[in-house]
Amino acid sequence: MELDLAFIWAGLIAFAVLAYVVLDGFDLGVGILFPLGKPGKQRDVMMNSVAPVWDGNETWLVLGGGGLFAVFPLAYGVIMSALYVPIIVMLLALIFRGVSFEYRWRAKRSQWVWDWAFFGGSLVAAFAQGVALGALVQGIPVEGRAYAGGWFDWLTPFSLLTGVAVVVGYALLGATWLIYKLEGPLQERMRQLSWVFGLGTLGLIGLVSIITPFLEPVYFERWFSLPGSLWTMFVPVLMIVLVWLFFSGLKQGKELQPFLAALGFFVVSFIGLGISFYPYLVPPKLSIWDAAAPDVSLAFALVGAVVLLPLILAYTGYAYWVFRGKVKEGEGYH
Repeated sequence: MELDLAFIWAGLIAFAVLAYVVLDGFDLGVGILFPLGKPGKQRDVMMNSVAPVWDGNETWLVLGGGGLFAVFPLAYGVIMSALYVPIIVMLLALIFRGVSFEYRWRAKRSQWVWDWAFFGGSLVAAFAQGVALGALVQGIPVEGRAYAGGWFDWLTPFSLLTGVAVVVGYALLGATWLIYKLEGPLQERMRQLSWVFGLGTLGLIGLVSIITPFLEPVYFERWFSLPGSLWTMFVPVLMIVLVWLFFSGLKQGKELQPFLAALGFFVVSFIGLGISFYPYLVPPKLSIWDAAAPDVSLAFALVGAVVLLPLILAYTGYAYWVFRGKVKEGEGYH
């Protein structure tokens, strides 16, 4: 049986994007919450909670973007042309944020500047990611295998809504991560904020989910027509289970359960997005097979991916294992 290389690569890139969202999402969330920590030790411990893993988390962004360029060059060209502004803004914000990790510890007199750089870079990067997602979901006009829209077609009420949704969702991931990693008053404050961000995230997910099927006929058909609706019904069921796990974990004082449930919100939302998109990479025109490179290129790149992906997964797992445990004020991991 001949392998569908384009389909396999679409799955690999989707996995890389999801891995980036759930991993880098919480450390961007910590940055968004940074002003809520008191200057000094509280902010130190917040940054220390993500310092060992933040740069490794961004590996998945490089893998997703690089993979898209290598194996779906047509989709890459169209998406970059349509979303040039939010993507460039996101990359600049991530660079600014990365610099703040290094300078904040060394520039004592201007530490407050780098505190705000860490916050601003995290907030802008998260918002830009959400705007880019919204612009992709609402559809990109394509004519003759090229982008047919304008410079600011990405800027719509829906894309701004998804931008806010991603910021609130990442703040939720950051708050639940800090519940898991910290102790004392700051942990309790994050537990209280998690109720607020949890309700906000779920409300925004619900609002985006209501609007999305009406953006493109293919989305509506996928969600509300048989036999597709037999599969889509599992998405809200899974979300209900996760909502119960999240709020019961907060109420019972659990530390890891709320974080895993919050990650689950993003995973289930991503599954729902995949159901809406399939088989399109650039809705509503370019399918996976339309945008794919020649099979010989896909096969060559797949050999590298088979070697590279296990190494990245092993490194990521090892890093989280080494830096497991709580982070205390004035101390490292124990």
